[in-house]
Amino acid sequence: MTHLHRQKRNHNKSSQRNSHILDQPQTVRSDQDLIAATLARDTAAFGELVSRYQNRLYHSMIHVVGSAEDAKDVAQEAFTLAFQKLSTFRGDAQFYSWLFRIALNASVNFRRKNRSLGQSIEATKERIGNEPSDDRCDTAPEQPLEQAERQRIVQQALAQMTEDYRVPLVMAEMEEMKYDEIAELLQCPIGTVRSRIHRGRAELRETLRRLLKNDEDGLE
Repeated sequence: MTHLHRQKRNHNKSSQRNSHILDQPQTVRSDQDLIAATLARDTAAFGELVSRYQNRLYHSMIHVVGSAEDAKDVAQEAFTLAFQKLSTFRGDAQFYSWLFRIALNASVNFRRKNRSLGQSIEATKERIGNEPSDDRCDTAPEQPLEQAERQRIVQQALAQMTEDYRVPLVMAEMEEMKYDEIAELLQCPIGTVRSRIHRGRAELRETLRRLLKNDEDGLE
């Protein structure tokens, strides 16, 4: 075999190996891997955690605080605090659950220092739908206005509920958390969680019925 033929064969083998490597899907690092990397001073790893959860947290915080703009501030504050406190994360719960608890605390502090819930409701009407999109939802081009209107009415209904009912309801319905997880995060008995969610659902249905009726009456 000539030197040229050997070179060509080696080149083909090398190309096949490289092609095989490129064809392999990139490994998605787990939350625990990203946390470990962040603690090892790989700040880009925490950026991956932010990218992974920012939209989910933001949309849940809209329902908790009542305003898209406030939700954005609360989510940013939660990620900042999470980064600062990451060394205290024990790993006995999911990272997002831990992050959500930080966001809940941040939302309480935010409301104390800033505008009232009533002002937040008005802000929601103006701003909802103008912030980061929810990657979990695929909507057709003709649907955004309809969806925004539904979100406005649901948000208005949630804003009229007390925090004791609104927060566990958001956790159960929007976050799909289990009752025992909600009880742990809110630091209350699971029976209390069940009762508040049951009453919250009934209250939300009644408020939505009233708001929708008012909208229909307004069109007449």
